[in-house]
Amino acid sequence: MPWYRQLHWQIIIGLILGIGYGILAAGSGWGGFTSDWIAPFGTIFLNGLKLIAIPLVLGSLVTGVASLSDLKKLSRIGGKTMAIYISTTVIAVTLGLVTVNIIKPGRSVPEAMRAELQQAYAGDAAARELAAETTKQRGPLQILVDIVPDNVFAASSDNAKMLQVVFLALLMGIGLMQLPSAGAKPLLDVFRSLNDVVIKLVDVIMLMAPVGVFALIADTITTVAGDSLTELFRLLGALGLYMLTVIIGLAIHMTVTYGTLLRTLSPLGFRRFYRGIAPAQLVAFSTSSSGATLPVTMERCEEELGVSEEISSFVLPLGATINMDGTALYQAVAAVFIAQTIGLGLGIGAQITIVITAVLASIGTAAVPGVGIIMLVIILEAVGVPAAGIALILGVDRILDMLRTTTNITGDATVAVIVAASEGQLREVTADPTKDAVRIRV
Repeated sequence: MPWYRQLHWQIIIGLILGIGYGILAAGSGWGGFTSDWIAPFGTIFLNGLKLIAIPLVLGSLVTGVASLSDLKKLSRIGGKTMAIYISTTVIAVTLGLVTVNIIKPGRSVPEAMRAELQQAYAGDAAARELAAETTKQRGPLQILVDIVPDNVFAASSDNAKMLQVVFLALLMGIGLMQLPSAGAKPLLDVFRSLNDVVIKLVDVIMLMAPVGVFALIADTITTVAGDSLTELFRLLGALGLYMLTVIIGLAIHMTVTYGTLLRTLSPLGFRRFYRGIAPAQLVAFSTSSSGATLPVTMERCEEELGVSEEISSFVLPLGATINMDGTALYQAVAAVFIAQTIGLGLGIGAQITIVITAVLASIGTAAVPGVGIIMLVIILEAVGVPAAGIALILGVDRILDMLRTTTNITGDATVAVIVAASEGQLREVTADPTKDAVRIRV
């Protein structure tokens, strides 16, 4: 297959063109035109992915759980998955704290720019504080209450309630597992057919990916810059070291942490893994949503990385709702950065609190753009840093949101490969150079 027909290259081309157009539009004052005539194509692409996310989770997870031989196997796979997810999140937060304490980006922000940022984003910061206050007032066991839906249709109609959909699918799968095969077959066939249809729809929607990525990236740049490219460069200059700190932390986590896990716990090579998951990473980067990227992540893991459908249908939807390594790392860096900027010192006790709070906050966080900043407010208040300090980082949050979402879905795929390998359900996938198709050897 020629390189220009391969999906990941088409998406990369759309990404590059989107960056180029976005810079041109910001410098030329085309923000209104971009918002009216370019951004809608990105929204259509994003909505298409969101549209099939819940049907995909229901179809794949119900059939995946029902296909397991017994509850012991489900418990074993679930235990491995949760243990690795929580462990990598703890590593991510710790890595973020180490990075921000070494680089100390908060000391580089000029006093004038600090005051300007706080004034410019004071309104947004107040809104996020209000949302966080609502979240904070919930009881300690509210997360368990939130997992169990009281209405099937209400849970299935809101992508932000993905954890409820996962619980519902697990419960239905377990119920089908308990039935005689003759009794379970009619309903199981419905879910299998639903899963097959959604997988085909993923291929259809991904045909629009290059255009959608172009529009989303262009809109992001013009939104951040407004109609002044100079303002964008000033903002990036003032917060450049903070952004670099987050990027370094994410890069180390993706290469060292995930690379070490892949090398030691699976037969899959580092290069092979990243080549297979690249299109999903690009979609995650442009959409900033683990939930919207889930259909693409599942398709790439099954078709390109050799993960069995049984494992991917359980591990990946669960990861999209509870595995937020990139978000947790960013929250650790952001909390310490804000404290450094306003001259507050955080001792070892406060930083341990950040680790615990960030890990707990990542579980059940909705897989949608921007939610990480709300959880950051809770972390700031837990360590005594004024929540209004988020105004310092809101200007570049969208850019970092794209990067941390990419890290999140990379972690999901890594865990899926590891769990599949441990269960003997990782197929060896090799590309046949004489054919366009991918040949799978079991």
